[in-house]
Amino acid sequence: MSDAARPVSAQSQAGAVNMKPLTVPFAPVLDEAWTEQDLLAVHGEISRSYWAEGIPLDLMRRAMEGSLNLIARHPDGSVAAYARVISDRATFAYLCDVFVLPSWRGQGLGDWLIGRVMAHRALQGLRRFALFTRDAHALYLRHGFQPLAAPERGMEIVRPGLYQTQR
Repeated sequence: MSDAARPVSAQSQAGAVNMKPLTVPFAPVLDEAWTEQDLLAVHGEISRSYWAEGIPLDLMRRAMEGSLNLIARHPDGSVAAYARVISDRATFAYLCDVFVLPSWRGQGLGDWLIGRVMAHRALQGLRRFALFTRDAHALYLRHGFQPLAAPERGMEIVRPGLYQTQR
């Protein structure tokens, strides 16, 4: 069975399991290593996102250097989808900067990638795995994520438009 058609088994810390056969438009290859060309592709998408619009290239490089980067590669080697995880790899992880290139959206690649994130050996046994999303709740629910159990306990500092003011 090709990797593209394998069932995805994603288990959250709460124990929810998703076994769903996926069909994606090509057989993606998961890669943690990235090149300057990959950085440019990732930056091109992230810098147009609602959560990091205008992020400078050097700042994106620093973010990637300090993170677990999971790239879903097209058979030609190009970036088709991306996810970044910030983690101590023992107790906590934060999933961020997830995207699928527009030409591949709606074809199962996001599910494929998040399934690989959740199964990653460095992210097993974590006490907490967090993320924020504006519009992909259904995707993450399929992989065991749930709304915050006690949102009143969370706090954050948000600096909207920060990257636009740094230009």
